[in-house]
Amino acid sequence: MTDRRSSSVSSRKQPRQARSTELVAAILEAAIQVLRKEGAQRFTTARVAEKAGVSVGSLYQYFPNKASILFRLQSDEWRQTSALLRDILQDGGKPPLERLRILVHAFIRSECDEAAVRVALDDAAPLYRDAPEAEAAKAAGEGIIEAFMREALPKASETSRTLAGDLISATLRAVGKQFSESPRTPAEIEAYSDAMADMLCAYLERLDARKD
Repeated sequence: MTDRRSSSVSSRKQPRQARSTELVAAILEAAIQVLRKEGAQRFTTARVAEKAGVSVGSLYQYFPNKASILFRLQSDEWRQTSALLRDILQDGGKPPLERLRILVHAFIRSECDEAAVRVALDDAAPLYRDAPEAEAAKAAGEGIIEAFMREALPKASETSRTLAGDLISATLRAVGKQFSESPRTPAEIEAYSDAMADMLCAYLERLDARKD
């Protein structure tokens, strides 16, 4: 990819009117379509503008470069993931391990549903991963995991809980990415999610029973 990394990947301005909001939505939908078809290597603002049916100048009113478009898509994905974590892990009506099992199934299914876009965004990450906005966005879900670990492992030390949270988060991301890179049937997704949930739940059960 030839674009020089920008120190800022924020949108140029936020839409304030319905027409502007619709324009930004059309640009982002077009960007997703271009990513799915062309991948990150051939992703350009010109292709996005053409797919959206708008001029490049109109696109630049809201997104100064292709990195800002890609970062917006990635930020939306991070927000969706944070919402998924919050809705499932903060559901006090279910035991912690049941919540973890539900999360694993939902996360793997989500990874498979949007595999093409997620892989392309991973490829594009060098354009925005060091920007301050990226650090802030990635940190959004950390507090949710930390709170869940305090509930799931009340007798464990803070060090053990932090390690467990980091390991589960890293495992979900890495395994979800690897598994979703090939087309999967619903039965394969279900079986894989069950096996992964069994493994992670057993890990937490062992930690909870251990004396730090």
